Amino acid sequence: MRMGEWKESKLGEYVDSISETYKFKPYEQVVFLNTSDILLGRVINHELQDSAGLPGQAKKKIKNGDFLFSEIRPANGRYAMIDFNAENYVVSTKLMVLRCNDKIDRNFFKIFLTSKERLEYLQMIAEDRSGTFPQITFDHIYNLDISLPPLFEQKAIVSVLSSLDDKIDLLQRQNKTLEAMAETLFRQWFVEKAQEDWEEGTLGDLIELVYGKGLKRSERAGVGYPVVGSSGIVGFHSNYLVQGPGIVIGRKGTLGKTIYIEDNFYPIDTTYYVKSRINSNSLFFEYFLLKNINFEEMNTDSAVPGLNRNIALSVELTIPPTELIKKFSEFTKQVFEKRSNNKSQIRILEKLRDTLLPKLMSGEVRVAY
Repeated sequence: MRMGEWKESKLGEYVDSISETYKFKPYEQVVFLNTSDILLGRVINHELQDSAGLPGQAKKKIKNGDFLFSEIRPANGRYAMIDFNAENYVVSTKLMVLRCNDKIDRNFFKIFLTSKERLEYLQMIAEDRSGTFPQITFDHIYNLDISLPPLFEQKAIVSVLSSLDDKIDLLQRQNKTLEAMAETLFRQWFVEKAQEDWEEGTLGDLIELVYGKGLKRSERAGVGYPVVGSSGIVGFHSNYLVQGPGIVIGRKGTLGKTIYIEDNFYPIDTTYYVKSRINSNSLFFEYFLLKNINFEEMNTDSAVPGLNRNIALSVELTIPPTELIKKFSEFTKQVFEKRSNNKSQIRILEKLRDTLLPKLMSGEVRVAY
């Protein structure tokens, strides 16, 4: 099939901003979506609630095929495609409801709007505007320049990029399953089948908790080793503080979150990192042990959640035999090696996708028929 011509135009020629108001019935059960209820293309809240208790900004009606996009901090990943019957869904006025016409494929539109280049541009506009929060309007979406291929080529581009995303998603789901397998085994061996003759002790008998080190965002190199905060990886730096593998626990902010890091890493001062007292090189046993302790109940600061090291290390537990810990680590090593291989594949696929995306979307690389 002969390649069609690409049309230079404004994105607003192919999408409308919908502000249709939802008309509530008395005591109707609806799902209210705010900016926090959507993330990276997906709706993460489907909980019904009584319409009488909804906040005042719960007004906009949506339907299958709409695209939700946050007006506030547009680069924060708060967007989602509605790909289900949304008859009783209502969304916040802080979410744009974008509806494509028949000249643009809605998935092509999603890929275009949520590309790194577009999100960074919209974030820059938001931060340049005055106001309490970095915010954009539909006019900024409308006036984005787009080079639009014919509809059949749009669908072909979507197919190529979606196949990569599907493979990445499959590998990520495999990794969640692999970790769940190891955690199930941990609970079976060390919780459900714990023996009465096991030694009584405390968490401090098994590990040390060491303070991370401050590293300002402006000082981070942006490449190299992962910088780990209380919520996970927050950046990269040319130097590391701890040799991997290692475990990081949230000390301030995201309290008690347990993060396993395979590579050398730099834990910042909102965290503790773990040193084993049982000569464990892999830290697999320690990781799943810590995941099964509810550190959130140990909050010692009402203003900013904080985890006291002495309180955490005083948690009482039974200490299983060294041989059983070793056996668990040997099994888990195989699981984590598979997970690590999957992560390597994910990085390769993500790099390929990120390289292809701007070339496909600009027409520099064309899809053959």
